[in-house]
Amino acid sequence: MFLAVAGLLTFTAYQSVSAQDEVATEQTAADAEEQVAAPAETPVNPFEATGSDQPLHQQLKAKFIEGGAGFMALVLICLILGLAIAIERIITLNLAQTNTKKLLESVEEAVKAGDVEKAKEVCRNTRGPVASIFYQGLIRMDQGVENVEKAVTSYGSVQMAQLEKGLSWISLFIGIAPMLGFLGTVIGLIQAFDAIEVAGDISPNLVAGGMKVALITTVGGLVVAIILQLFYNYLISKIDTIVAQMEDASISFVDLLVKYQK
Repeated sequence: MFLAVAGLLTFTAYQSVSAQDEVATEQTAADAEEQVAAPAETPVNPFEATGSDQPLHQQLKAKFIEGGAGFMALVLICLILGLAIAIERIITLNLAQTNTKKLLESVEEAVKAGDVEKAKEVCRNTRGPVASIFYQGLIRMDQGVENVEKAVTSYGSVQMAQLEKGLSWISLFIGIAPMLGFLGTVIGLIQAFDAIEVAGDISPNLVAGGMKVALITTVGGLVVAIILQLFYNYLISKIDTIVAQMEDASISFVDLLVKYQK
């Protein structure tokens, strides 16, 4: 009896397996025919972003809107104002640079000939802080070398302050832009937690969406700060170069007056 039951079960299992194999074979053949009949599809690159076909300005615009128009607009205003001041300073500093060696030679030639008025005219017709310092010294030439040296030193400080004009605003925007970004991030996180509280459940979509919107403002603020910091450091180096030229030229100018003063 047991042998008969075992044989019956074995035969039934064999028939089931055979039937499944036949169905699988038929399905495989049908799939092969469909693949042959269907046109070849272009392979999809998994690393290709869905929005890569959009231009760069469209992608930036979309991120700007996602980050919140309020805080992103404030960050953008910091960037625009900072760049405007930086560009104005770059133009001004480039115009402030002069050929100090040539200027000194012209002034020395006029002073040597006893024509102080010609030396003043040379300084008036030359742009830059060095020529202005020379002019202030030539005005007080008849008051003695000590007064000339004091005038050159005092007016040099005034010229240096004018060169550094506007840098405090750039430094302010460098500090404010990341702060605005962090503030937008904190507010975005608060909104995300409010949405979770209203939903009554921690949904990955709510958390991820809120975090994404919150972090966009931080990225925007940091990018603005990095850009303005590069311009700021360039301006500082430019000013240091001009100030060094001013100091060197002032020393040479005072020595020149001591040499040719009657």
